[in-house]
Amino acid sequence: MKSINGKVALITGASSGIGEAFAYKLAEMGAILVLTARRFDKLQELALKLNEQYGVRVFVFAADLIKKDAPEKLYDQIIKEGLTIDLLINNAGFGKWTNFLDETIEVYENMLELNINALVKLTHLFIPAMLKNGSGGIINVASTGAFQPCPYVGVYCASKSFVLAFSEALYGEYHKKGIIITALCPGNTSTGFQSIARANTRGMNADTPETVAHMGIKSMLKGKSFKIVGFTNYLTSFIPRLFPRKTVINIVSNMMHKKVNEVVIEGVA
Repeated sequence: MKSINGKVALITGASSGIGEAFAYKLAEMGAILVLTARRFDKLQELALKLNEQYGVRVFVFAADLIKKDAPEKLYDQIIKEGLTIDLLINNAGFGKWTNFLDETIEVYENMLELNINALVKLTHLFIPAMLKNGSGGIINVASTGAFQPCPYVGVYCASKSFVLAFSEALYGEYHKKGIIITALCPGNTSTGFQSIARANTRGMNADTPETVAHMGIKSMLKGKSFKIVGFTNYLTSFIPRLFPRKTVINIVSNMMHKKVNEVVIEGVA
């Protein structure tokens, strides 16, 4: 894919944060937008703003991708509208900063269903049309947490490790067939993620959602298999390769233990 103008882009988790930033950036570049998230009212509000500002066509479909049959239902709705997806952005996801046993297994199951299973299902559903057209792009939002084990964020970071490995594997299968699959790996970003995750990010640098979205699109158009957002994040993702894995685990564990338990203490106070 060499250009975004006139292409049809599907964005999951589009109603806020990085997903919303993707919507604005792609609208600016002339894409036809297909937006999905759980809340139809927020999607509709965003669609009106995008249409007024950029004059682009915007389709909205409410979907809770935690539900196992939601990806297939979303796909069917899109096909019924006569749309062919040229660019898929798997952005929807959530995490928790917590002692592993302090969260329920239901929350972890929902996290894995959204962060992994829905992403795989949507990728599997939309690649065939891209293959038929000999062109397409997929941006899977992973994380800098995908590059090392992360005690106290174990399930989330492990899910993002899957996204990174899965994306790079598919890149190896499909980039010579005209489909670029890019794993986008942001670090701390100023979104609603922190409140949902109960993440204590005080003192940490944060990128804007707009920066993350811009770097994701730019990297996909350049044919990259992955992109770490920010030079500092690149360094912190590379450094674990230089140390024994047990050393890395201990470093991250000590850092995250303080942050997670500071949040717990403040919550009680």
